[in-house]
Amino acid sequence: MKGRRLAPVPLDGDPGRRPGRSRRRRLSVTAMVVLPLLGLGACSTPLPTADPEPVPAVAPPAVSVAQAQRVLDAVAEVVAAGDAAGDAATLAPRLEGPALAIRTAEYVRNTANAGTRPPTVLPFDEQALLVPETDTWPRTQLVVTEQPADLQAPRVLVLRQASPRDPYKLWGWARLLPSVETPATAAPEEGSPTLPPDAEGLLMTPRDAVAQYTDVLANGDVSSYVGSFAPDSFRSAIEAERGAVVTQLADAATLTQTYAPVSDPVVTLGTVDGGAIVVSEIATTSTVTLPEAGGTITVEPFYSALAGGATTAGTSLTRTFSGVVVMYVPPADSGAQVQVLAGEQSVTGASAQ
Repeated sequence: MKGRRLAPVPLDGDPGRRPGRSRRRRLSVTAMVVLPLLGLGACSTPLPTADPEPVPAVAPPAVSVAQAQRVLDAVAEVVAAGDAAGDAATLAPRLEGPALAIRTAEYVRNTANAGTRPPTVLPFDEQALLVPETDTWPRTQLVVTEQPADLQAPRVLVLRQASPRDPYKLWGWARLLPSVETPATAAPEEGSPTLPPDAEGLLMTPRDAVAQYTDVLANGDVSSYVGSFAPDSFRSAIEAERGAVVTQLADAATLTQTYAPVSDPVVTLGTVDGGAIVVSEIATTSTVTLPEAGGTITVEPFYSALAGGATTAGTSLTRTFSGVVVMYVPPADSGAQVQVLAGEQSVTGASAQ
């Protein structure tokens, strides 16, 4: 990654740490004790009263560096156990949202292909952390991983804690796009400010950024919003795949695809320059439809398993994709475009008619 990245976090050289880890920075906390003044009266000495804890001017980071590493280790253990068993039921304690939906579908795909399509390799060795500065829930932190051993792109892992009593869960992941310029962010010891979906002062609100980007995915260069977004390889890959399907179908069938945000961004974190990093889930629906009654569409084993065992479709086959996008929205007066930093989507459902 060029320029300053999401603040790299050195890890301490503890002898019990996992091999291959970098050194962890130990954080020291100095405790301050406030001693109340005792007034001496003529008749009695008043009982001391405790001063309230001082309220920090800025909310603390949601987790420490050491806590973030423990979260990663715990999630990695659950994912490894689930992958070994091929059982999605074991993932619920530490996966949710698109991460759980995608991993579940990957187990179905591997079973449908006789074990020849294993799930995505997810690295859990971090090279950078982006921690929110907050005292409320839910809390969401981002982890930029090291490059996996199979030389795939590093991932951005999205980890979310719903309430103080809930563990952090892996909410989603996305591939870091090649040659992206990531904005400077606060060090994890300080934490980055969290922003609402309708935050002002940006080129567009975080909510609008996701909605407009899905319009660009659907309509390409004819989208009225295309000028606000820098070209990115995630969009290029979707357009290339869509074009290949259209070419393959020729006049035998038609392809219809829709793209939409699933909800408001799961998190928006402020950057040093006054911009924001926005993380959101998008849903893609892709339908192949026969032009005339009487024909059939052969359904491959994976889609058949997702569609409840259907091996043919009489009029149409619909696939649904769950996706995660991570984008940078610049300040309103910067003159820059929105940049997609990471993106990934995968089939999680299918239906035949």
